Amino acid sequence: MIAQMLLKNKEKSTYKEDSVGEKPIRSVAKALSWRVVGTLDTLAVSFVLAKDIKLAASIASVDFITKLVLYFFHERVWNVIKWGK
Repeated sequence: MIAQMLLKNKEKSTYKEDSVGEKPIRSVAKALSWRVVGTLDTLAVSFVLAKDIKLAASIASVDFITKLVLYFFHERVWNVIKWGK
């Protein structure tokens, strides 16, 4: 049922229509703030498991970048979906 609702509206939105949702800069700010929290968690878990701060920091750094990019695009996709607005 949800999939049908998502697929039903195949119209492309314009930036003007999208602007009633969130601007891209807000998505960036949300992505950054969430990634700081997520990266601290990853750093802590990696350190507990590996007992090596350099390895834990490496893991957390890669995690920060990849998930920041994924979250930004995830937010932008959800911002154009009309379902639930």
